Amino acid sequence: MSLTPAFLDELRARTSLTALVGKTVKLTRAGRESKGCCPFHNEKTPSFYVNDDKGFYHCFGCSAHGDAIRWLTDHQGLPFIDAVKELAAAAGMEMPAQDRQSAERAERAKSLHDVMQAAADFFTQQLGGSEGAAARALLDGRGVSGATQRTFGFGYAPDSRTRLRAALKDFGDAMLVEAGLLIQVEGKEPYDRFRGRLMIPIRDPRGRVIAFGGRIIGEGEPKYLNSPDTPLFDKGRTLYNLDRAAAAARKAERLFVVEGYMDAVALAQHGIGEAVAPLGTALTEAQLERLWRVVDVPYVCLDGDAAGQKAAIRAAQRALPLLAPGRSLAFVTLPEGQDPDDLMRAQGPGAFEPLVRSAQPLVDRLWQHELAAEPLTTPEQRAGFKRRLGDLVQSITDPSVRAEYQAEFRHRFDEQFARNRQPFQQRTPFYPMAQRRPGQKWTPPPPPVTEDAKRVGAAGGIDRVLAKAVLAGLVRHPAEIARHMEVLGGLRLAEGALGRLFEAVVDVALEDRRGDPLDSGRLVTILARSGFDTVAHDLLRADTMPYSFTRAGADEKQARDDLDEAIAILVARPEVDAALAEATSAMKARFTAEAFERQVALVNEQRALDERLANLVQANEDARALGLEDD
Repeated sequence: MSLTPAFLDELRARTSLTALVGKTVKLTRAGRESKGCCPFHNEKTPSFYVNDDKGFYHCFGCSAHGDAIRWLTDHQGLPFIDAVKELAAAAGMEMPAQDRQSAERAERAKSLHDVMQAAADFFTQQLGGSEGAAARALLDGRGVSGATQRTFGFGYAPDSRTRLRAALKDFGDAMLVEAGLLIQVEGKEPYDRFRGRLMIPIRDPRGRVIAFGGRIIGEGEPKYLNSPDTPLFDKGRTLYNLDRAAAAARKAERLFVVEGYMDAVALAQHGIGEAVAPLGTALTEAQLERLWRVVDVPYVCLDGDAAGQKAAIRAAQRALPLLAPGRSLAFVTLPEGQDPDDLMRAQGPGAFEPLVRSAQPLVDRLWQHELAAEPLTTPEQRAGFKRRLGDLVQSITDPSVRAEYQAEFRHRFDEQFARNRQPFQQRTPFYPMAQRRPGQKWTPPPPPVTEDAKRVGAAGGIDRVLAKAVLAGLVRHPAEIARHMEVLGGLRLAEGALGRLFEAVVDVALEDRRGDPLDSGRLVTILARSGFDTVAHDLLRADTMPYSFTRAGADEKQARDDLDEAIAILVARPEVDAALAEATSAMKARFTAEAFERQVALVNEQRALDERLANLVQANEDARALGLEDD
C-alpha cells in the first residue's frame, strides 16, 4: 500500500475537523474557529481551538497540535494506518490497493484478533464456573472487586491440556499456535499453553486483546507466564493497560509506570487509572517512546525492594540516549518491601500521593546512585566517580541536554567535595600547588592539549570578556575562590594583566590561613600590596558587566549560582572549541559520516554554551527590570 502525499492531502480536505473533534469535545464557535476545553490536559478556561480552514487544532495551554490523522492517533490511540482507514471510510475514499502480501498479512491479523477475543471470552466464562473458584478466591483475597474484574477482563484457564483447543477448534490448530495459545512440539499433538492460571488479557492501544498474562494459583513456577511474541504481540513494545491509561493520563497530566499487572489494577481500582506496566522485562527504548507520546515526564514507580530499585536505575540509564528538551523521567520511591498493590490495600491512595509529590527527577536518581556506588574518600575514588558521571553524560544524544547534564554534574561535584574536604593546610598531599616553597608564586598547570587545541588557544581559547567577569565575581565574592580552585587551576588563562591578576587572586586565597573569612575589602587590600590596586578596584566597580555576580546589591544566592554557571561555561568552552578544531581537521583530512556527525554535535554544543551565557545575561537584566536587586 502506498499512501501518497496527494492522497493524504485529499483525505484531510474532505474531513471536517470540527465535526471529528466535536464527537468527544464540546466546541463553541469563536469567529472563524471553534474552541473548547483541551482534552489533553485539565483546564477550566477554554484554550483549545479547531480551525477547519487550515485543517488543524491547537491548544495554547499545553501546545497540543495536529490534523485529523494526528487527532485519531493521539487522542483515540489508533495506529497511523488505522486512523487513515477510518477517515477514508468516513470521507467515502477508496484506500490505495494493497499488494498481495500486505493484504494477506492484514487478513491474517484480523483473524488473529478474532481468535484472541474468542479466547478471552472463553477464559472469562471459566472464571465464573465451578472450576474458577480458586481463581475467584485469589482475586477476592487481593481485594479486586467484581467491577474491576469485569473492567480488566480477568479469566481462568482450566488445568487441562485440551480445553481451550477444543473450545476454539473452529479456528484450527495452526492459527491457535500462531496466536500463542497452543504449544506445538514436533511429532506430538498441540496442547494448551495456559493451564490452571488466572488469566489477564493484554490489549493494544485500541483495546483489542493481543496476548495474555497467566498467574499461577498457589505455589509453582513461573509465577507469571506471558504469551510469546506473535504477529499481534511484541513484548518489548507493549505496555499493559495503555489502552485505558492513555486517556486518563492526558486528563491527569501524569502517567505511572509500575512493575506488574496487579499494581496497575490496584491503582485503577483506587481511582488512579493512569498507570501502565511493562511485561516482565526492563523498560525498553520502544516502551519509553510510547510513554513520551502520552506525557513528557512519566513517573517510574517500581517496587521498593532491591530488585525494583535496580530496575529503576536501569530504566534511568536506558532513557539517557533518548532524552530531549522537556522530555525526561521522574522516580517515585515506595516504602521498602512494598509495591503499589501492597500500598493501596494497606493504606489506600492517601499514602500514594505524598510519594508522588516527592518524586525524584532523573538527574537526582542518577547522581544519588553513582554517589552511593562506592566510598569517595580518596582522589582515585573521586576520579572514578567523576568518570562514571562523564560516561553517563556522553551517552546523552541531544547536545543541549548533554550540556545541561555536564554543567549540573560538575556543579554538584564541586558542591559535594568543596563542602566535605578538610581545610587547605590539612590537604597538602592532594594539592601539588600547595607544596610550593615559601614565597614561590603558584602558576596553574597547563592542561594537555593537541596541536589543534594549541591553535585554538593561540586564537583566543579562553573567552577574555567572560574571564574578566569571572575574575570580578571572584573579587566580589572571594569565599567562592576556594570552592573552584581545582576547576580554575586547570585553565590556561589569558596572558597579560588579566592572567597575572588571576594568579594573584588564587595565591591570596591559597596562602590566606587566617580564621576570618576573606572578604572583598581585605582581598583588595592584599592585592594592592602586589601592585594590583587600580585594576582590583576597577573590577569591583564593574557594574557595566551584565552579570549578577559582578554587581553590588545583587541577590547573594543568585550571584553565587550564576558565578558557578559562568565558571562552568568558561571551563567547557575551550574543551569544546579544541574538540571542534580536531573534528574539523579530521573532516578536512577524510570525510566520513561519523566525523560529520561529530562536527555537527560539537557545533551544537557551542551554541548551547552560548545560549547558557545569554541566559545569565537575560536573568540579570530581568532582575534589574523587576527591581529584584537591592539599591
